[in-house]
Amino acid sequence: MLSQRPLHWLVRILAAGFSVTPAGAQPSEPYRDNLPAEHPAIAYAVGVFDDPVSRLAEAVASDRVTLVHDDRFGYLPSLLEHLDVSVDTQALVFSKTSLQAPLISPRSPRAIYFSDAVAVGAVQGSPVIELVAFDPRRGAVFYTLDSARTERPEFDRPGRCLQCHQQAATLGVPGPYIGSVSTSATGRADFRLGTVVTDHRTPFDERWGGWYVTGTHGAQPHRGNAVARDPATPAGLADPINQNLTSLTRFIDPDRFLVPTSDLVALMTFEHQTQMINLLTRIGWEARLADHDGILDAKETDARRLGVEEIARYMLFADEAPLVEPVQGVSSFTDTFPTRGPRDSQDRSLRDFDLRTRLFRYPLSFMIYSDLFDGLPDGVRRGVYGRLRDGLEGRADGEVILAIVRETKAGLPESWLPR
Repeated sequence: MLSQRPLHWLVRILAAGFSVTPAGAQPSEPYRDNLPAEHPAIAYAVGVFDDPVSRLAEAVASDRVTLVHDDRFGYLPSLLEHLDVSVDTQALVFSKTSLQAPLISPRSPRAIYFSDAVAVGAVQGSPVIELVAFDPRRGAVFYTLDSARTERPEFDRPGRCLQCHQQAATLGVPGPYIGSVSTSATGRADFRLGTVVTDHRTPFDERWGGWYVTGTHGAQPHRGNAVARDPATPAGLADPINQNLTSLTRFIDPDRFLVPTSDLVALMTFEHQTQMINLLTRIGWEARLADHDGILDAKETDARRLGVEEIARYMLFADEAPLVEPVQGVSSFTDTFPTRGPRDSQDRSLRDFDLRTRLFRYPLSFMIYSDLFDGLPDGVRRGVYGRLRDGLEGRADGEVILAIVRETKAGLPESWLPR
């Protein structure tokens, strides 16, 4: 059962009108307007929810599942276990760009954990744990869980989360995103270097401002692990002392967190996933709105074609920023992530990493297996499959990727079968 208590104390709206540059966007590219979440074709806040958190909430409310309260970490370990989220996905963000900004600082970063279907955010000393789960039709749905020990902990679904999580950074639909921003020594965002919404298309040297990053990456710098000690100088400028870190003991007490890392490879994977979620949600909402309102004119048809093309390019990593040197994480994530999805008869998976010149060895997004992809309107999904098939033809690795998907993905269209 979900209660609907307002969380007025929690809401901290980011400064209105500050510049956000989506990764890969040109400076003149217009932002997409917010789509109407309350529209009957979407019905974002009502009806039956089909996501891991809503299912867990019902199980807890009916006493089929008991969340265990840990003396050190509260409900977080038990919550991650029941949601099947691995602790080695932990990423630590210290910029005050969350609803819980007053509790976040470089000494007390927010910890984020994720799977293909859910993400969990925890801040030490907070009365709630934040969650976002991905519903096949709605996209991202936001929840909180009370942190205080109680006989039956309650999940809430606070509607005001969309004030930060439905905007240009999320393509105008409810969604997650990773932002790279300069910060002061206290973690306050300093926008003099701009704010970049990052994914696999973002140049390496623009990523992770306001985040801790553990891992090695050679001479290619990033903006992580940096705060502005001098108020006159923005943070995020490459400083060798903040690069290629394998430990965060200079900044935090690692024992205060479930694991001592903020893994580079996990961050890169989550970046890809967040904007994939938003692209899939956006095109699904646009199609449902148009179909409901009977808008099937040439303009709408052309927009849908362009949306399908955009998704296919993203799924195929067509615009991926190349790695100029190998990267390596320091947690077990690089080993465990590939085991969490299907593998073909030759033990190949879309989740296998490359990490030398690009993120994945077989560059077709693992999100093709997600409920969000399968939940696309039929016509849109067929269109995406068609463009993916066209995009793989003639590529050196195209036949290998097709072979992997044929063995591991149910419901493929006939065009994906061997010719």
